[in-house]
Amino acid sequence: MSTTRLDLFDNSDYKPGPLGARGAWTFVSAWFFQTWFPWPNGLKRILLRAFGAKIGRGVVVKPRVTIKYPWKLSIGDHCWIGEKVWIDNLGQVTLGNHCCLSQSALLLCGNHNYKKPTFDLIVGDITLEDGVWIGARASVGPGVTCGSHSVLAMGSIATSDLEAWGIHQGNPAQAKAKRHQEGRIAPLTSPK
Repeated sequence: MSTTRLDLFDNSDYKPGPLGARGAWTFVSAWFFQTWFPWPNGLKRILLRAFGAKIGRGVVVKPRVTIKYPWKLSIGDHCWIGEKVWIDNLGQVTLGNHCCLSQSALLLCGNHNYKKPTFDLIVGDITLEDGVWIGARASVGPGVTCGSHSVLAMGSIATSDLEAWGIHQGNPAQAKAKRHQEGRIAPLTSPK
């Protein structure tokens, strides 16, 4: 049986982005996103776009948000990113329209292969389809797709795909009920 050898870890094949962009983003992130100061959302959207993120209309980014690499981020229209959300997007993270990430939610694209002594890096993209709500302190793991209007309850952990219109809870998250919405509001669509 082999033992874990972190001294042999090598992720040189992983390319997170240009060194200059990563350095500049570290500064911008610290001053405008990870701070408690409530910078205007319009400014935050401009900064994210300047670093390569695809950002829709009406996106709200609360204070103390951590985004690893904005060039690996796509957010649709009218999404809310709550306080202390951490988007650890070693892979691509895509949010559809009208998604909500509540306080301290975690989107985690990276993991390690514990079966290998070299603890190899594993990266998987995350997709949140339209209308998804990730509850406070809930986590979404690498490679997970959250189906349209699915809910991940507070503190729950999604390690596999969430079914559309399902309410999921637990660790690992399991479907507990169907999501029903009151009222007859016509769906909004983005102009093409």
